Amino acid sequence: MKKDSKFAVIGGGSWATAITKMLCENVQTVHWYMRNQDAIEHIKKEDHNPNYLSSVEFDVSQLKLTNDINVAVAEAGCLVFAIPSAFLKTELDQLTVPLKDKLIFSAIKGIVPESSLIVGEHFHKTYDIPFDHIGVITGPCHAEEVALERLSYLTIACSNEDNAKYLASHLSNHYIKCKTSEDIIGTEYAAMLKNIYAIAAGIAHGLGYGDNFQSVLMSNAIREMKRFIKKTYKMKRNINDSAYLGDLLVTGYSVFSRNRMFGNMIGKGYTVKSAQMEMSMIAEGYYASKSAYHINKNKGSKKARTPIINAVYEILYEHKNPKRVFLKLTDKLD
Repeated sequence: MKKDSKFAVIGGGSWATAITKMLCENVQTVHWYMRNQDAIEHIKKEDHNPNYLSSVEFDVSQLKLTNDINVAVAEAGCLVFAIPSAFLKTELDQLTVPLKDKLIFSAIKGIVPESSLIVGEHFHKTYDIPFDHIGVITGPCHAEEVALERLSYLTIACSNEDNAKYLASHLSNHYIKCKTSEDIIGTEYAAMLKNIYAIAAGIAHGLGYGDNFQSVLMSNAIREMKRFIKKTYKMKRNINDSAYLGDLLVTGYSVFSRNRMFGNMIGKGYTVKSAQMEMSMIAEGYYASKSAYHINKNKGSKKARTPIINAVYEILYEHKNPKRVFLKLTDKLD
């Protein structure tokens, strides 16, 4: 791919808004696709996204806004996808412009339901895009703190280090520090799994468990993550790096974590449907818990020990009583 510094952000949510903000610090023009035409018109008139991170003000002369995904994809050489995994296939089905020769980065923290694959694998297997043209943007980083320009760190993972460095150089600024990694599969699974553990942390809080238990839960969660990823994609990695442990901690503890918020509501007695209706944003961990549970189960005798994932799955999908499930879970943690 010719690196021509033409970027397109696909998505209209908080992460898409944050990534667009970061790119605008370094490039003259960002192509930005979102489905909501009303939001596009609002940004053009008021300089901010009316629905997400409304405190972020854009210089609209830097933005090429469109509600046609083909326009954005055609114009850019580097595409950053930042939409919920549950909607990815629906958006991609609209494409008539080829993805060949595009550099694709995913800021999506979940599994594509239709293929049961993480996003990078989905692009590789469905669109025959080589892994060295696919990358992952992971944390620890909340979009809300990017909006406030609080110092944050990102990990850009790609099997091609030059491509990872390319995007890192265009996201870095005085409040964003970027590092690169070759562990595209591991970091993407970690980004998916940490949302499940954040739901578990929220459920525990909603049930009335305190900080002492939360520390044990998070300690067990990082070890469970290590076991799961090792069974899925074995390579040398330090699970204590920011892309794994750091991202888990910020998602499990932060007041900005939508997955923790969702879990907290479940712990307090909300049904899954009522919790989803009350939240204005999607909790990716809800979908991820089902995918992770079945991915691990399908490994048969080679599956990893995942008591926390199993507990969250039982509560969300088998509708078991959270209090009883967590009482059993406490005996499986150390």
